[in-house]
Amino acid sequence: MEKFIYIALFAPLIGSLVAALFSMQPKTAFTGWFTSFMLAVSMYASLNLLHFVYTTDISLSITLFDWMVVGSLNIPFGFVVDHVSVVMMTVVTVVSTMVHIHSIGYMDHDKGFNRYFSYLSAFVFSMLVLVMSDNFAVLFIGWEGVGVCSWALIGFWYHKESATWAANEAFIMNRIGDLGLLLGMFLIYWHIGSLQYQIVFAQVSTLETSTLVWIGALLFLGAMGKSAQFPLHTWLADAMEGPTPVSALIHAATMVTAGVYLVVRSNELYALIPQVGYAIACLGAFVAIFAATMALVNNDMKRIIAYSTLSQLGYMFVAAGLGAYWVALFHLATHAFFKSVLFLGAGNVMHAMDDELDIRKMGGLHNKMKATSIIMTVASLALAGIFPLAGFFSKDKILEVAFNANATVLWAILWITAGLTAFYSFRLVMKIFFGEQNYSDEEFHPHEAKNFVIAAMIPLAVLAVIAGMFEESFVEFVTKILPTWEAHNLTHSTEISLILVTSGVAIFGILVAVFKYKNGGFDKSWENSAIYKLLINQYYIPKIYDVLISKPYYAISVWIWKNIEIKIIDSLIDGLAHFANKLGVAARPIQSGNLSSALRLMVFGLILGLVFALVLSVL
Repeated sequence: MEKFIYIALFAPLIGSLVAALFSMQPKTAFTGWFTSFMLAVSMYASLNLLHFVYTTDISLSITLFDWMVVGSLNIPFGFVVDHVSVVMMTVVTVVSTMVHIHSIGYMDHDKGFNRYFSYLSAFVFSMLVLVMSDNFAVLFIGWEGVGVCSWALIGFWYHKESATWAANEAFIMNRIGDLGLLLGMFLIYWHIGSLQYQIVFAQVSTLETSTLVWIGALLFLGAMGKSAQFPLHTWLADAMEGPTPVSALIHAATMVTAGVYLVVRSNELYALIPQVGYAIACLGAFVAIFAATMALVNNDMKRIIAYSTLSQLGYMFVAAGLGAYWVALFHLATHAFFKSVLFLGAGNVMHAMDDELDIRKMGGLHNKMKATSIIMTVASLALAGIFPLAGFFSKDKILEVAFNANATVLWAILWITAGLTAFYSFRLVMKIFFGEQNYSDEEFHPHEAKNFVIAAMIPLAVLAVIAGMFEESFVEFVTKILPTWEAHNLTHSTEISLILVTSGVAIFGILVAVFKYKNGGFDKSWENSAIYKLLINQYYIPKIYDVLISKPYYAISVWIWKNIEIKIIDSLIDGLAHFANKLGVAARPIQSGNLSSALRLMVFGLILGLVFALVLSVL
């Protein structure tokens, strides 16, 4: 079975390198189909590994080579396929394959077609390195790899200033979090002497609580950056400047969930520091409702879905923070399916509307884009948590986790967020597909996407429907290495009541959205209210960052440049160069070629040497 590990890991890399050969050439359809084929090969290998681990309960591991051996430091470039990593591999490769196929249609007329597929496949390879690693060092390599690829893909249309700015913002925000991850890794090695998961987690119980708290907090700082948790959250919405399939893959299904995966993978550590876990859960609940409120009023189609992703990541961190790691992983998987569908559907709408993103300029697209409309509606129902779709099972379980832990406030926040999620999801659906037509037939000519583009969305839509039904099998599988979580404090009647209450608020949110936006939406005076302005301006947090961080940092940088770099460093270097030039001019007569001058200089040098030797002998 080891061959399947190599195939799953390196097939996307081969695709990326082949596409890179054509990166400077005009569009070559071959690159799109070849990279998609290699992703399909990786998916096939991942599914084979999933079947093997599921049927045998055997974890596989390989070591490609000893990467770093210095003294007691021994870091192998190794990978492990176990019950957790194989789930992530399957999610990543399934979603990636469909996104690649969808991208062939979406990027059809883009001049950077070949370059795009090289970047996209490189990202998948980096993501697989991250989730398959058997130690923190290799995880960090994949971690940085997805960061670099994300930067390249967000700024793919680099001729747009907004795209380059968004790419740099994402890169810098992630570097802040990555510093925390690095420091956490240093602490682990300092106290344990290894970065191997197996060794680290076997020995963490021997460390002092204060040390564990520091390690847990620093690792979570890394997770905050990658998963866009407050206050490192602003980059995610701005990252929508990249191509829409990129948003489906990176900013919905894979990279942004890496932080959740890190916490789940480090469950033995966090189990020893429940206080840190509870802090993670509290932050997750805050982010869930925080992002949901911003999605309520935003009019940018992709940003609404991005805020939804941010909100759902909050749900995952609540589950992980409260010790229900398999629940967090379950919601990670189901969310990947329905959220990627929503982004891909948004891409179809953009193509149909000449890249228009303002939902106020859409409406009535159902009759012209029936397939996209149906698929996005189903995905929105899954996101809202409506039975029997996938989102119902995973989201309801997270609410059970909060209630069972006696975290009533957290449960209430998540319950309110569930209603808000249902509302903004169907606000989006109504404004795009079923509401009043708000565009001119002369200006726009909406049309359905190509058949193979729709076909790429169908498997993900099907998984968004049925994935939740495999909850029992999923639990049985992943809890072979993850802690088992059950609602011990809840009676069966209480569980039923919680389900009804949660479903009720979701249905209520949908009905309000349908009723309101079927009849034109809220009164325009609402947009003049203070709360609307607060939400539409993202609680003014970007402006606060700009005033308190960006502008002072820029001013300090300019001052250092003008007063230290130019006046001191540049002047010093220029002075040294001027001195060297003068010295050279002064010494030029030595190389005149005159024999008598040369002999005199030789005698002078001999005398100096003898004097120097005499002085040394006396001293």
